[in-house]
Amino acid sequence: MSLILIVDDSPTEVYVIRRALESSGYRTACAADGAEGIRMAKAMKPDLIFMDIVMPGVNGYQATRALAADPATKQIPIIMVTSKSQETDRIWGLRQGAVDYLVKPVSAEQLVEKAQEALAG
Repeated sequence: MSLILIVDDSPTEVYVIRRALESSGYRTACAADGAEGIRMAKAMKPDLIFMDIVMPGVNGYQATRALAADPATKQIPIIMVTSKSQETDRIWGLRQGAVDYLVKPVSAEQLVEKAQEALAG
């Protein structure tokens, strides 16, 4: 069973994402900001990360860039899940190392579909 790390500072968003993934059989872990997300990714080695962008302290772009550059975590696919809907935001997120980019609100079906795609490699 795959482990998915959810990095988002919104308890509501975490709840929605977690519920969608767990109801499809995934295990989840959660981090409330980018710095915690980096620490948890290094410690837990999740199979996939869903990363918000707008968070206090280390934002999602910075966390994604750090994880993608670290040999210990660079193989973990990261999907950005954010309210930032501009094309420039999407391009920048993918340049930081994300494999996909979703704009909130995201349906449970969309989250599970993207998780399946990313985990299939």
